[in-house]
Amino acid sequence: MIPGLDVPTIAGPIKQVALVVRDLDASVRAWTEQLGVGPWTAYELGPGVLKDMTYLGEPAEFSIRHALAWTDTVQFELVQPLSGPSIWADHLAEHGEGLHHLGVYVDDHAAAVERVLAAGYRPLQSARGFGATGDGAFAYFDTDHPLAAVLELIEAPSVRREPAFVYPVKETTS
Repeated sequence: MIPGLDVPTIAGPIKQVALVVRDLDASVRAWTEQLGVGPWTAYELGPGVLKDMTYLGEPAEFSIRHALAWTDTVQFELVQPLSGPSIWADHLAEHGEGLHHLGVYVDDHAAAVERVLAAGYRPLQSARGFGATGDGAFAYFDTDHPLAAVLELIEAPSVRREPAFVYPVKETTS
């Protein structure tokens, strides 16, 4: 339901705005220095971390580097594809860097996936296991609707893995 309105939704509210980038390090610096967004927490995900990886409905292995930062109630994500077939690499090849998807955090990933599939959304890419204890899941869908956006359903892990880096690095006082 939308707060204040009696309108059921298949997922929501939107909590994440994500962009695909070619160089994660340069993009994190630019977003911090030019827009004041940060701190960024970055991770590398791929085989060995992720399980049940799919791309366009088929099993596939892929890897990415991504960084997350919150501004008020919106999380920004920057994604740099590294290897394997992926919707992020496809986006870079077809459109270049830029806005890629909108993300919704869900408590029950399987149920949320069923709702968007029933609504006619087409699955694009998915995986699970990015949390420190092997939990956490994500799935991307092409809306093929007037929304004109890729939708990501995210089940946050109970505990995050150690980040690859944090930017900017917090200064410590002695």
